[in-house]
Amino acid sequence: MASRGRHGGMPTRDDEQRREERAEQQAPAPQGPVLPPPPPVDYGVFMQSLVQAMQTQAHTQAALQAQLEAQVE
Repeated sequence: MASRGRHGGMPTRDDEQRREERAEQQAPAPQGPVLPPPPPVDYGVFMQSLVQAMQTQAHTQAALQAQLEAQVE
């Protein structure tokens, strides 16, 4: 009973290597076409557009608030 063999004790290096190989084989393959990287972003233009959208939203919200208050009075 001195030898533990494959049924107990510490796993052998062969067992560890086989487990790693199985894990690599089971890794899912990427599906669908591989897309090219997106074009570079001009953050100055992006920020200008963002500020403009926020200003438009603020004006719209103020106009709607004024319209609502006019209806209540």
